[in-house]
Amino acid sequence: MTPTSAAFTERLMALPVPETRTYRPSGPGTVLGLRMRDIFALAKESIDMEPGEIAKLLDNDVHEIRVGACSIMDKQARRKRTPDARRAQLYDLYLGRHDRINTWDLVDLAAPYVVGGHLYGRSRSTLYELGRSAHWWERRTAIVATSYFIRQNDLADTFGIAEILVDDPVALVQKAYGGWIREAGKRDRALLLGFLDRYAATMPRTALRYAVEHLDGDLKAHYMGLARQSPGPDGPLP
Repeated sequence: MTPTSAAFTERLMALPVPETRTYRPSGPGTVLGLRMRDIFALAKESIDMEPGEIAKLLDNDVHEIRVGACSIMDKQARRKRTPDARRAQLYDLYLGRHDRINTWDLVDLAAPYVVGGHLYGRSRSTLYELGRSAHWWERRTAIVATSYFIRQNDLADTFGIAEILVDDPVALVQKAYGGWIREAGKRDRALLLGFLDRYAATMPRTALRYAVEHLDGDLKAHYMGLARQSPGPDGPLP
């Protein structure tokens, strides 16, 4: 039988809550504190759920149910035998209900394959539009989706979107673009260093720390030193 949102919700609500609850992102709705591995296992069993049923899960105010929805979307998008028409439906669902995919963990769970995977080989203009969105979770999607491209050694859009986000005021976006250019820089060091040469003195310190994390000590000190010499958008480093 094709999995339904009602059955998924019933099974999820019956999952045990651990005595020691781990951190879950703050955001709208209710957080139960369930183990992510339990939710992901349930999502794996429900991988064939239709997009209309997934949409019902996204409408739920329980955060973990929306985690389940995004996990199902991710697993379908990753599966090699998923037809292109379904991938397009998942992409449209993600963007159409982005108001419900509005915490960092939901974005990070689904954006790489649902959004990035669908756009690989297609126009990436939507990502640049998202990068200029008034909503931080949409801006985070813009950069996180490029992780799919990075795996294919296709790096230009990661740095292009990072340029749009370079002065972003939200830490969750700063961490994302800093981390993603770091990962892209592992594949092309010159692109990362060129970006840092242009922006290290003024980009938010949070983003800079993520971006230089894996550089050697002297080079890291050089770029952090540029930041100390400039007040930047959030004041000088201590």
